[in-house]
Amino acid sequence: MIEHAAADGAGTFRNPLNPGPDPFLTHYEGNYYLSTSQNDCLRIWKAPSLADLATAQPNTVWLDHDPSRNRDMWAPSFRLLDGYWYFYYSAGDGTANGHRLYALRSAGSNPLGPYTFAGQLGAPDVWAIDPELLQLGDRYYLLWSGPNNLLHIAPMSDPVTVSGRAVYLPSAGGCDEVREAPTTIQRDGTTYLIYSTCDTGKPDYQLWMHSLPPGADPLVPANWCQHPNAVFTRDDKASVFGPGSNGIFQSPDGREDWIVYHAKDTSEYTYDGRTTRAQPFTWNADGTPDFGRPLSLDTEIALPSGDPGSEISGVTASDRA
Repeated sequence: MIEHAAADGAGTFRNPLNPGPDPFLTHYEGNYYLSTSQNDCLRIWKAPSLADLATAQPNTVWLDHDPSRNRDMWAPSFRLLDGYWYFYYSAGDGTANGHRLYALRSAGSNPLGPYTFAGQLGAPDVWAIDPELLQLGDRYYLLWSGPNNLLHIAPMSDPVTVSGRAVYLPSAGGCDEVREAPTTIQRDGTTYLIYSTCDTGKPDYQLWMHSLPPGADPLVPANWCQHPNAVFTRDDKASVFGPGSNGIFQSPDGREDWIVYHAKDTSEYTYDGRTTRAQPFTWNADGTPDFGRPLSLDTEIALPSGDPGSEISGVTASDRA
């Protein structure tokens, strides 16, 4: 059983938030919505406070009876566009080469659905995982990890239709294998592409970064600036290993930026024990994100700004004053 994100101190919580890996988390109309890789279905956890997510009940939002795509449902993310939620994920038939990208569309503005199947994304016969939607102005782009676990990008004509060829994005990473789990942050016109490198079973799984200047074409690989070092790595003293496969969200009042990610508490090569954690991050003087170091599981972390506090423990936002 997972030890939950307890609000033991005044207006604080402790990681982990969820026993699953590959998290996506967003805040919408008074609640946090979290999804992680679940293999045989897609689930979302909903809670008004970050401190309550670990004890929240899962909501199964999608089951699929098609054997070509009802296994290995990984790397979920969902975006609100024009009043509808679009749910992106990768799935397969249970074989190593069967992974493809898919999208769902909600019937309305509830993140919990109901959802309908919107279709497959990208080439139908090419291995792919970890879809990420990038919006620049009125244009959409799909980012993902394709053949040989390398990063790719393609234009989209709408949120569920890839409309051009895949472009390979060369990416450094401190190891030879794996470039996956792309996610993006936009600030002052610059787009930051955060991605994970190294085998996720290794303790050195970590985050690296590209940046795209304002107005630059994201389909031109040379327009992406490769940052020279990892931006989020293991911390042996804190017993945090393999931090990566991250998402980005804001505090309820929009004043703070937060990273959500999975990590392990063992340096052994294993895929087991990857749990979802969250912590705030800041920005460097040059405008780049500063993710700091991953925090230990016994660290008391202040709840996000505007978080009302835990319904379970009785801690409220006023207790933080």
